[in-house]
Amino acid sequence: MICATVYEYRSFSPIKDIESSSMSNNNDKTNDFVDKNLNQDRTISMGQENGQELIEKGMKHPQKENSIQGKNDGEGFWLKCLLAFSPIVNGSKIISTDPAAKDSLTCLHGLRVFSLGWVVMVHTYLQVFSIAENKTLRTVTERNFMFQTISNATFSVDTFFFISGLLVTILFYRSLGNLNTEKGNFLKTSSIKFIIMILYRFVRLTPAYLFVLGMNEIAMKHAMAKTVFSPLIIDHFTCGKFWWRNALYLNSLYPRTEMCMLWSWYMANDTQFYVLGILLLLISVKYFKTAVAIVLLLIISSCFTTFSVAYSNDYIARIQEPFALFDELYDKPWLRAGPYFIGTITGYILFKTKCQLKLPTGAELIGWILSVMIMFSAVYGLYPGNLTVLVSSVYAALTHTAWAMAVAFIVIQCCTGSARMIDSLLSLRLTYPLSRLTYCAYLVHPVIMMITSTQMDGPLHLHNGIVLIVYFGNLVASYLLSFCISLAFEAPVVNLLKLAFTSKKRMR
Repeated sequence: MICATVYEYRSFSPIKDIESSSMSNNNDKTNDFVDKNLNQDRTISMGQENGQELIEKGMKHPQKENSIQGKNDGEGFWLKCLLAFSPIVNGSKIISTDPAAKDSLTCLHGLRVFSLGWVVMVHTYLQVFSIAENKTLRTVTERNFMFQTISNATFSVDTFFFISGLLVTILFYRSLGNLNTEKGNFLKTSSIKFIIMILYRFVRLTPAYLFVLGMNEIAMKHAMAKTVFSPLIIDHFTCGKFWWRNALYLNSLYPRTEMCMLWSWYMANDTQFYVLGILLLLISVKYFKTAVAIVLLLIISSCFTTFSVAYSNDYIARIQEPFALFDELYDKPWLRAGPYFIGTITGYILFKTKCQLKLPTGAELIGWILSVMIMFSAVYGLYPGNLTVLVSSVYAALTHTAWAMAVAFIVIQCCTGSARMIDSLLSLRLTYPLSRLTYCAYLVHPVIMMITSTQMDGPLHLHNGIVLIVYFGNLVASYLLSFCISLAFEAPVVNLLKLAFTSKKRMR
């Protein structure tokens, strides 16, 4: 980074078309890569990971790139590799408030930022509860009807899954090109595309992930040696033994007591859904009805499996225990697949209709009423907390998928121009740079909470005002640190991958 900055400052302005550092579900650049290597007829930029903004913006500053191409190819390539680490270029891309295209699905930026803020909020309350001196107030706080807004923040993860499935589908079909569907060629081309997309995603996500994992390991060992509090997490024991499960995105398949970075279960599930989703999308190219049937079967079976697990474990949903039966009922991929594949269906609808779907006024009204009712019931339906095992099991089985369906309706309305006010709110330009940092911010925010908590020499007096102050501190610190991590790891890796495979294509 330092060398790139010095060279850039002393020589010339850098190339500006280096791929955007957009960090959410991280599926868009995978499709960009596959499209550039497997589809020879057109090149589609996936840099901003939204639906209609997939239209190729072209090379933004070709005259600057020509200044490098004037040199021999070898020197030019290594120069571009150096500039891939440029903090000036990468930083400007991250903090840019310009939309990638006029017809972007910009509402997704707001959904990401809101969802991450919701996640940080519930984790902040858990942080403060663990180090508070007046723990009785926790019981009083949890009896409040509005506290369900905090305790049921788990639905924010369903929003992330939904967005991921939606974008994977839209970007896949946009990058499909003229994929040969003849039996022999289709199998070969699809297999190559599948392997490339999986490898690209793995290489793109893992460096920042492993850096945070290493930082967490060092911080935990240092903090646990000095803290006056009993640790709620055991990363200082588990990470040294089981970090490789995180690196392979398999950690959510193991018990909680064997997990490193407990919150990274989301990354494991999302990657597993991605692998399955890409496989089904490739099947849909030639066997569309079969793929649709499998997707519907996965959604339905996930709901029935969740109900069965909840009922067999005598699960009773409580406001005070949002993470009850974590191993059995919370983090396993077969229980959380519904929202992802609802996103897949929504993505196909938006792609097929080119974001021009118009519903009758009556249908829109019914859709809004149902969406609001579903969301309100999911978040506030546990009060006052005297649910039976049967009702709790139904609640656990249906709410995650139902939440995704409600979000799907809102996204469709925003993308088709039928909910302009909500779309404008979710599409505020301020959310663009924050949205690009959600991946790193999600990874790093619990580490920040752990460090700040363990550095205290005594308990904290629990009060909602104090929690609010701690929350904003956690949120700001998470975004600042995620910006640095993205600048040092995420953006350079994306740039290097782009350069490597672009050069390979030219050599052909």
